[in-house]
Amino acid sequence: MEEGEFSRPPPKPPAVPEDQSVAKANEAIAIRPKRGRLTLLSRRIYNALLYHSQRQGVDEPVYKLALSELIGDARFNSNNTELLKSHLRDMQATTIEWSTSGSGLKRWVSSQLLGTVTIEEQGRGRPCIVTWRYPEEIRERLVKPHQYTRVLLEISGQMRSYPAAVLYEIGARYLTSPGRLSMREDVLWWAAVLTGRSDITEVDYRFLKRDVISKALAEIDALCEDFSLELIEHKRGRRIEEIQFRVVPKVQQRLGAADDPSRNVFDLELVGKLIALGMKQDEAQDLYATTDEGQLRGTLEHVEQRLRSQSLPALKSPAAYFKDALKKGYAGVKGPVPPAALPPPPATRPAPALTEGERMHRIRELWDHDRMQKAKALYLEMPEAMQAEMRSRFEADRLDEMAVPIARAWRRDGPGSRVAATTFHRWLAQTTWPEEPSDRVLLDFALAQGVAGM
Repeated sequence: MEEGEFSRPPPKPPAVPEDQSVAKANEAIAIRPKRGRLTLLSRRIYNALLYHSQRQGVDEPVYKLALSELIGDARFNSNNTELLKSHLRDMQATTIEWSTSGSGLKRWVSSQLLGTVTIEEQGRGRPCIVTWRYPEEIRERLVKPHQYTRVLLEISGQMRSYPAAVLYEIGARYLTSPGRLSMREDVLWWAAVLTGRSDITEVDYRFLKRDVISKALAEIDALCEDFSLELIEHKRGRRIEEIQFRVVPKVQQRLGAADDPSRNVFDLELVGKLIALGMKQDEAQDLYATTDEGQLRGTLEHVEQRLRSQSLPALKSPAAYFKDALKKGYAGVKGPVPPAALPPPPATRPAPALTEGERMHRIRELWDHDRMQKAKALYLEMPEAMQAEMRSRFEADRLDEMAVPIARAWRRDGPGSRVAATTFHRWLAQTTWPEEPSDRVLLDFALAQGVAGM
């Protein structure tokens, strides 16, 4: 990179708000990592980078953007650059393959998903800039693809588990195809693609279906306005060896679905409590997406009783205790578990201690969740006239910026929409409490909430 290249400011966004949709190359949708693991957040960051790359144009050798804008588009909710770097490394360690043929020529390309990335902090009062490249062999195919799927960042950002994010993009890809049938692949292939993991060598399909696929399908059914997905299983004898999905367009919302609490498949408050025990956000989200909600609530109640116990020794790791209690079915046990029944210390190595930046990021996530819940409660307590005023202000501020499906859901159901409610409550929290919390305020909040490990 030439000296002084950072002196150029990043391209300005268009003055007129538009739907944030990325033309994602079909080959980049169902990614099967060769090593490492992709996460929900790394997928969001990748989509946001690709969105801005396409706005800046295929002729640009290097793309650049204010870090704050990337953080907002990726729904990152943190200024922790170390955490951001770890997700960028995940994408750099992931390979993507292209196979093309034509005029007697067949070509196979294997390349990194993302090339060189630079983050430059330019000093007080100046924006932090992130620049990135794509490997030259695939840059044009990513930035200006011939066969692609339109992915709305707003909808993708609503997905709360990695498998649901993948299946949403697959559903968007095949929604307009004649048969509306996805690719048909073996169970091992799907397990790697839907979890973003490269270390899977064998799969028990029963558990994959129960813990990954079914949860993701329910999440898409609740959060996606345009389609749902049906699982199709292909057997050889009694064994299910291959699967695919059928995309089913949603002609109209099911009667009464907007008021059905079971459609709120991602409970921010419950996930926040899991994070408060000491889990990382991705771990808490994965656990929520793959576990019966009733089991989670019952186990959480048991662990909270155990933490309040004065007669038993203090727990060194509430998160480890929770996972062991969930595995052993302590959800139905009333009161503290006697010492003989306490789970033994974990046999595996303890997780590395969190860095200061990671701790502050987790506290900020809990802070944001808490503010959204308070904003929701505040709205419900408002007189009807004030509620109408807040809805009008929200529409004036944000409606033109919202993706079409989100805006359509808002116009139809208002704050009762499972899709648009999160956007509204986030806006209401920011409007009610516009000041950014200082580190001191966040630490006081963590202490007041009893956040483990803080």
